[in-house]
Amino acid sequence: MNSFGHLATIRLLERTNLASTCVLLIAVLLLAVAYAIRMVIKGRAHFSRVEKQGGSALLSKAIMEMGYWWIQPLARGFVLLGVTPNQLSWASFFFGLIAGACLAFGHFGFGGGFALISGFLDSLDGIVARMTGVSSDAGEVLDATVDRYVEGFFLGGLIIYYHDVPALQILAILALLGSFMVSYSSAKAEALHVDPPKGSMRRPERALYLTLGAVLSPISISLYEQTLYVPMAVGFPMVFALGMIAVMANASAGERMWAIAKEMRRRESEALRASQIKKANEKQAEEESKPAPART
Repeated sequence: MNSFGHLATIRLLERTNLASTCVLLIAVLLLAVAYAIRMVIKGRAHFSRVEKQGGSALLSKAIMEMGYWWIQPLARGFVLLGVTPNQLSWASFFFGLIAGACLAFGHFGFGGGFALISGFLDSLDGIVARMTGVSSDAGEVLDATVDRYVEGFFLGGLIIYYHDVPALQILAILALLGSFMVSYSSAKAEALHVDPPKGSMRRPERALYLTLGAVLSPISISLYEQTLYVPMAVGFPMVFALGMIAVMANASAGERMWAIAKEMRRRESEALRASQIKKANEKQAEEESKPAPART
């Protein structure tokens, strides 16, 4: 292929990525309008899972409720079709893998679209499991495992794509480390029966900002990145999302691990104090049980 043909192919891919972004944004806008109408008529949609998880400064409960409201009809449709939660988890894995591959080649629009599908499927598997009464620990293990792989695919794709820009590659690596450490700290807290601070940059937040960064990047690239002297299409919304996660996820993970360590030190201190009190009581009881010396 000559240089003209190669350039034409690049331009076609850029336009296609931009078109996919526009379609996704229009779909989100229509769904947001539908939810706004619902709020006017019936008020906010409330879900027990959202109440349990709670919101944060970066992802409010209102946005989470809107997302759950969007996917309820899809969940009921999958239940009617007999689709199992595990099948949805594996489908999420598959689309997450495709998203990572697209991002590795710089196709942000496609990558964001496939990541959005993967995220919806990831949310649907739990809802379908609860609707059908088949929730299980094994299913939760599969769901958590797929979540880690999907996030690894996404950020790993960006690490590959930014290989010519070391600063951005390091940023993506830091985002990957922060993401995994937040998940690890949550798992560690659960294993130790500790209630850590909810903090920010939990899995839904990270997925939202990473997907949004990918979806918006084709707009940035087409509008003004062409006029900049850069060796590649950077995708500034994607870089901004990576920066947020690299900083805030690692900070949140540090806060969580500190809270877990503090709670464990408190428990150890209480256990030591209880042990000392028990030994003192045993010693006192032993002293009192000794026969009194005979009087002469």
